[in-house]
Amino acid sequence: MENYQTRITPAKEDAVKALREEFEGYNGYIFTDYRGMSVAQITELRNNLRKNDAQYRVVKNRYAKIAFKDLGKTGAEEQMIGPTAVALAKGDESNIVAKALFEAIKNGAPMQVKGAIIDGKVMDAATVEALSKLPTKLELIASLMGTMKAPVQKLAATLLAYVESKGGVPSEN
Repeated sequence: MENYQTRITPAKEDAVKALREEFEGYNGYIFTDYRGMSVAQITELRNNLRKNDAQYRVVKNRYAKIAFKDLGKTGAEEQMIGPTAVALAKGDESNIVAKALFEAIKNGAPMQVKGAIIDGKVMDAATVEALSKLPTKLELIASLMGTMKAPVQKLAATLLAYVESKGGVPSEN
């Protein structure tokens, strides 16, 4: 029996190169099974993700595996079994993207999160769900600023109350 060899055509090489170039711009990859989703649900999800500079791409597993391997991203092979779509996130936006995916599931999209590679770390579906429940970077900063502002506000209110108790005009000594 002859040894079967896959023929690599220029079209396949171009498809892998295009995927690799697209994946290069991102550091968060959340893998989903999109079977059963309607075009309207996928379009709505894509629109929601675009607001956060993220993408949702249905990929051909073989091409995507090669693209991830070329980029040195390990762990993608286990995630890409069956029909796969990848949510691509930049910077610290991975949990916002995870939130959007789980929000779509909550709203009835028959999608299933398989796992993720975020900043080179492989995560299972449960970890991605936990990530989706964390506050975003902006929410954390707002909370921190509110906490830092509270003592200054309290001091200002106390000083104002003192000034008003003395007749509203600071006395000169």
